[in-house]
Amino acid sequence: ALKSQVPADGQLEVHVIDVGQADAILVKTPDAGNLLIDGGTAADSSLLFSYLKKLNVTSLDYMICSHAHEDHVGGLSAPLSTMEVKNVFAPKKESTSKAYNNFKTKVAEQGLEIINPQSGDTISFGGCTAEFFVPAGLGSSNMNNTSIICKVTFGNTSFLFTGDAERDEEQNIIEQGCNLRADVLKVGHHGSETSTSYVFLREVMPKYSVISVGKKNSYGHPSEAVLSRLSDEGSEVFRTDLNGDIIMESDGTNISITTQKN
Repeated sequence: ALKSQVPADGQLEVHVIDVGQADAILVKTPDAGNLLIDGGTAADSSLLFSYLKKLNVTSLDYMICSHAHEDHVGGLSAPLSTMEVKNVFAPKKESTSKAYNNFKTKVAEQGLEIINPQSGDTISFGGCTAEFFVPAGLGSSNMNNTSIICKVTFGNTSFLFTGDAERDEEQNIIEQGCNLRADVLKVGHHGSETSTSYVFLREVMPKYSVISVGKKNSYGHPSEAVLSRLSDEGSEVFRTDLNGDIIMESDGTNISITTQKN
Protein backbone atom coordinates (compact mmCIF):
# COMPACT_ATOMS: atom_id res chain seq x y z
CA ALA A 1 0.00 0.00 0.00
CA LEU A 2 1.15 3.52 -0.74
CA LYS A 3 2.20 5.49 2.27
CA SER A 4 3.28 9.05 1.98
CA GLN A 5 5.73 10.95 4.14
CA VAL A 6 3.95 13.40 6.39
CA PRO A 7 5.69 16.68 7.19
CA ALA A 8 6.22 16.87 10.96
CA ASP A 9 3.81 19.75 11.55
CA GLY A 10 1.66 18.81 8.63
CA GLN A 11 -2.07 19.15 8.27
CA LEU A 12 -3.63 18.17 5.00
CA GLU A 13 -6.86 19.99 4.16
CA VAL A 14 -9.49 18.66 1.79
CA HIS A 15 -12.14 21.22 0.89
CA VAL A 16 -15.32 19.95 -0.72
CA ILE A 17 -16.56 23.31 -1.95
CA ASP A 18 -20.31 23.85 -2.05
CA VAL A 19 -20.93 24.45 -5.75
CA GLY A 20 -24.52 23.18 -5.73
CA GLN A 21 -25.32 20.39 -8.17
CA ALA A 22 -21.67 20.06 -9.27
CA ASP A 23 -18.22 19.09 -7.96
CA ALA A 24 -15.19 21.13 -6.89
CA ILE A 25 -12.62 19.77 -4.47
CA LEU A 26 -9.36 21.31 -3.29
CA VAL A 27 -6.62 19.24 -1.69
CA LYS A 28 -4.27 21.64 0.11
CA THR A 29 -1.08 20.38 1.69
CA PRO A 30 1.07 21.91 4.44
CA ASP A 31 3.96 22.32 1.97
CA ALA A 32 1.81 24.47 -0.31
CA GLY A 33 1.37 21.66 -2.83
CA ASN A 34 -2.17 21.94 -4.15
CA LEU A 35 -4.50 19.73 -6.19
CA LEU A 36 -7.87 20.81 -7.59
CA ILE A 37 -10.34 18.15 -8.69
CA ASP A 38 -13.10 19.64 -10.85
CA GLY A 39 -14.35 23.22 -10.73
CA GLY A 40 -18.14 23.24 -10.78
CA THR A 41 -19.97 24.91 -13.69
CA ALA A 42 -18.88 27.99 -15.62
CA ALA A 43 -21.32 29.94 -13.43
CA ASP A 44 -19.30 28.84 -10.37
CA SER A 45 -16.08 30.46 -11.68
CA SER A 46 -16.12 33.53 -9.46
CA LEU A 47 -17.15 31.51 -6.39
CA LEU A 48 -14.24 29.14 -7.00
CA PHE A 49 -11.84 32.01 -7.66
CA SER A 50 -12.72 33.77 -4.40
CA TYR A 51 -12.60 30.50 -2.42
CA LEU A 52 -9.05 29.79 -3.62
CA LYS A 53 -8.04 33.39 -3.01
CA LYS A 54 -9.39 33.28 0.55
CA LEU A 55 -7.11 30.28 1.20
CA ASN A 56 -4.12 32.05 -0.39
CA VAL A 57 -3.91 29.44 -3.11
CA THR A 58 -1.91 31.20 -5.82
CA SER A 59 -0.87 28.20 -7.90
CA LEU A 60 -1.93 24.61 -8.48
CA ASP A 61 0.57 21.78 -8.82
CA TYR A 62 -2.12 19.56 -10.26
CA MET A 63 -5.58 19.93 -11.73
CA ILE A 64 -7.84 17.01 -12.53
CA CYS A 65 -10.91 17.27 -14.71
CA SER A 66 -12.61 14.02 -13.67
CA HIS A 67 -14.64 13.94 -16.91
CA ALA A 68 -15.89 16.32 -19.54
CA HIS A 69 -19.35 17.18 -18.18
CA GLU A 70 -20.00 20.90 -17.66
CA ASP A 71 -20.72 20.64 -13.91
CA HIS A 72 -17.16 19.35 -13.42
CA VAL A 73 -15.12 21.16 -16.08
CA GLY A 74 -16.95 24.50 -16.37
CA GLY A 75 -15.34 26.41 -13.52
CA LEU A 76 -11.81 25.11 -14.14
CA SER A 77 -11.27 27.95 -16.59
CA ALA A 78 -11.19 30.39 -13.63
CA PRO A 79 -7.95 29.13 -12.02
CA LEU A 80 -6.53 28.43 -15.48
CA SER A 81 -7.05 32.13 -16.32
CA THR A 82 -5.81 33.55 -13.03
CA MET A 83 -2.95 31.43 -11.68
CA GLU A 84 -0.15 29.10 -12.64
CA VAL A 85 -1.29 25.52 -13.08
CA LYS A 86 1.58 23.08 -13.50
CA ASN A 87 -0.12 19.85 -14.63
CA VAL A 88 -3.58 19.07 -15.98
CA PHE A 89 -5.19 15.63 -16.16
CA ALA A 90 -8.37 14.67 -17.99
CA PRO A 91 -9.82 11.51 -19.55
CA LYS A 92 -9.18 10.78 -23.24
CA LYS A 93 -12.86 11.24 -24.02
CA GLU A 94 -13.57 14.88 -24.74
CA SER A 95 -16.75 16.87 -25.14
CA THR A 96 -17.64 19.35 -27.88
CA SER A 97 -19.33 21.65 -25.37
CA LYS A 98 -18.40 25.29 -25.03
CA ALA A 99 -17.29 24.68 -21.42
CA TYR A 100 -14.90 21.89 -22.44
CA ASN A 101 -13.50 23.83 -25.41
CA ASN A 102 -12.92 26.78 -23.12
CA PHE A 103 -11.02 24.50 -20.71
CA LYS A 104 -8.86 23.16 -23.56
CA THR A 105 -8.10 26.68 -24.80
CA LYS A 106 -7.05 27.85 -21.33
CA VAL A 107 -4.83 24.79 -20.81
CA ALA A 108 -3.12 25.54 -24.12
CA GLU A 109 -2.69 29.21 -23.13
CA GLN A 110 -0.76 28.00 -20.05
CA GLY A 111 1.52 26.14 -22.47
CA LEU A 112 0.38 22.78 -21.14
CA GLU A 113 -0.76 19.54 -22.68
CA ILE A 114 -3.58 17.58 -21.11
CA ILE A 115 -2.32 14.32 -19.61
CA ASN A 116 -4.54 11.21 -19.85
CA PRO A 117 -3.51 9.12 -16.85
CA GLN A 118 -3.48 5.32 -16.74
CA SER A 119 -4.49 3.17 -13.79
CA GLY A 120 -1.62 2.92 -11.34
CA ASP A 121 -0.06 6.25 -12.32
CA THR A 122 0.88 8.24 -9.23
CA ILE A 123 1.79 11.82 -8.41
CA SER A 124 3.36 13.25 -5.27
CA PHE A 125 2.94 16.72 -3.81
CA GLY A 126 3.39 18.25 -0.36
CA GLY A 127 3.76 14.96 1.52
CA CYS A 128 0.79 13.41 -0.32
CA THR A 129 0.57 10.66 -2.87
CA ALA A 130 -2.28 10.44 -5.36
CA GLU A 131 -2.97 7.33 -7.39
CA PHE A 132 -5.17 7.23 -10.48
CA PHE A 133 -7.68 4.52 -11.32
CA VAL A 134 -8.97 4.75 -14.88
CA PRO A 135 -11.50 2.50 -16.62
CA ALA A 136 -9.92 0.13 -19.14
CA GLY A 137 -11.63 -1.17 -22.26
CA LEU A 138 -14.98 0.18 -21.09
CA GLY A 139 -16.66 1.15 -24.38
CA SER A 140 -18.35 4.10 -22.78
CA SER A 141 -21.03 6.08 -24.54
CA ASN A 142 -21.77 7.24 -21.00
CA MET A 143 -19.37 10.08 -20.16
CA ASN A 144 -19.80 9.43 -16.42
CA ASN A 145 -18.02 6.11 -16.86
CA THR A 146 -14.91 7.80 -18.25
CA SER A 147 -14.32 9.48 -14.85
CA ILE A 148 -10.79 9.56 -13.47
CA ILE A 149 -10.94 8.09 -9.97
CA CYS A 150 -8.21 9.37 -7.70
CA LYS A 151 -7.07 8.20 -4.28
CA VAL A 152 -5.10 10.65 -2.16
CA THR A 153 -3.00 9.19 0.65
CA PHE A 154 -1.52 11.29 3.45
CA GLY A 155 0.34 9.27 6.07
CA ASN A 156 -2.13 6.59 7.16
CA THR A 157 -5.21 8.46 5.94
CA SER A 158 -6.80 8.25 2.51
CA PHE A 159 -9.49 9.90 0.43
CA LEU A 160 -11.15 8.45 -2.67
CA PHE A 161 -12.55 10.83 -5.30
CA THR A 162 -14.80 9.18 -7.86
CA GLY A 163 -16.10 11.88 -10.21
CA ASP A 164 -19.42 10.62 -11.60
CA ALA A 165 -18.36 6.97 -11.98
CA GLU A 166 -21.36 4.64 -12.22
CA ARG A 167 -21.70 0.92 -11.55
CA ASP A 168 -20.05 -0.25 -14.80
CA GLU A 169 -16.94 1.75 -14.06
CA GLU A 170 -16.93 0.76 -10.38
CA GLN A 171 -17.00 -2.90 -11.47
CA ASN A 172 -14.28 -2.29 -14.08
CA ILE A 173 -11.96 -0.68 -11.50
CA ILE A 174 -12.55 -3.51 -9.00
CA GLU A 175 -11.75 -6.08 -11.71
CA GLN A 176 -8.47 -4.29 -12.38
CA GLY A 177 -7.51 -5.13 -8.80
CA CYS A 178 -7.13 -1.49 -7.72
CA ASN A 179 -6.83 -0.92 -3.97
CA LEU A 180 -9.87 1.26 -3.27
CA ARG A 181 -9.78 1.10 0.53
CA ALA A 182 -10.15 4.65 1.91
CA ASP A 183 -11.21 6.52 5.04
CA VAL A 184 -13.25 9.06 3.08
CA LEU A 185 -15.33 8.52 -0.05
CA LYS A 186 -16.47 11.35 -2.29
CA VAL A 187 -19.70 9.64 -3.28
CA GLY A 188 -20.02 9.16 -7.05
CA HIS A 189 -22.36 11.21 -9.24
CA HIS A 190 -23.88 13.42 -6.51
CA GLY A 191 -25.39 10.42 -4.73
CA SER A 192 -27.17 9.08 -7.81
CA GLU A 193 -28.67 5.61 -7.51
CA THR A 194 -26.58 4.45 -10.50
CA SER A 195 -23.35 4.78 -8.45
CA THR A 196 -22.01 3.60 -5.09
CA SER A 197 -22.96 -0.06 -5.47
CA TYR A 198 -22.71 -2.37 -2.45
CA VAL A 199 -19.81 -4.19 -4.13
CA PHE A 200 -17.90 -0.93 -4.54
CA LEU A 201 -18.66 0.22 -0.97
CA ARG A 202 -17.33 -3.09 0.39
CA GLU A 203 -14.03 -2.38 -1.38
CA VAL A 204 -13.79 1.18 -0.05
CA MET A 205 -15.26 0.73 3.44
CA PRO A 206 -15.32 4.48 4.08
CA LYS A 207 -15.61 5.78 7.62
CA TYR A 208 -16.88 9.08 6.19
CA SER A 209 -18.74 9.83 2.96
CA VAL A 210 -19.18 13.21 1.34
CA ILE A 211 -21.87 14.03 -1.22
CA SER A 212 -21.52 17.11 -3.41
CA VAL A 213 -25.09 17.90 -4.35
CA GLY A 214 -27.46 20.83 -5.00
CA LYS A 215 -30.35 21.83 -2.73
CA LYS A 216 -33.71 20.53 -4.02
CA ASN A 217 -32.09 19.45 -7.31
CA SER A 218 -34.37 18.09 -10.04
CA TYR A 219 -32.63 14.67 -10.12
CA GLY A 220 -33.66 13.60 -6.64
CA HIS A 221 -29.99 13.28 -5.61
CA PRO A 222 -28.85 11.90 -3.26
CA SER A 223 -31.07 8.87 -3.72
CA GLU A 224 -32.59 7.16 -0.68
CA ALA A 225 -31.09 3.89 -1.91
CA VAL A 226 -27.55 5.29 -1.76
CA LEU A 227 -28.11 6.88 1.66
CA SER A 228 -29.38 3.54 2.88
CA ARG A 229 -26.34 1.67 1.44
CA LEU A 230 -24.00 4.14 3.16
CA SER A 231 -25.90 3.73 6.40
CA ASP A 232 -25.65 -0.08 6.11
CA GLU A 233 -21.88 0.27 5.75
CA GLY A 234 -21.78 2.43 8.89
CA SER A 235 -20.38 5.43 7.01
CA GLU A 236 -20.99 8.91 8.42
CA VAL A 237 -22.45 11.12 5.68
CA PHE A 238 -21.83 14.81 4.97
CA ARG A 239 -23.65 16.70 2.20
CA THR A 240 -23.00 20.09 0.66
CA ASP A 241 -26.75 20.75 0.28
CA LEU A 242 -27.17 20.48 4.06
CA ASN A 243 -23.67 21.28 5.38
CA GLY A 244 -22.34 23.81 2.85
CA ASP A 245 -18.55 23.68 2.39
CA ILE A 246 -17.05 20.57 3.99
CA ILE A 247 -13.47 20.81 5.27
CA MET A 248 -11.58 17.70 6.27
CA GLU A 249 -8.24 17.92 8.01
CA SER A 250 -5.77 15.08 8.42
CA ASP A 251 -2.55 14.95 10.45
CA GLY A 252 -1.66 11.66 8.79
CA THR A 253 -3.36 9.63 11.52
CA ASN A 254 -6.70 11.22 12.32
CA ILE A 255 -9.26 13.04 10.23
CA SER A 256 -11.40 15.83 11.64
CA ILE A 257 -14.30 17.36 9.73
CA THR A 258 -15.80 20.81 10.00
CA THR A 259 -18.69 22.14 7.99
CA GLN A 260 -19.80 25.62 7.09
CA LYS A 261 -23.25 24.94 8.51
CA ASN A 262 -24.38 22.10 10.76
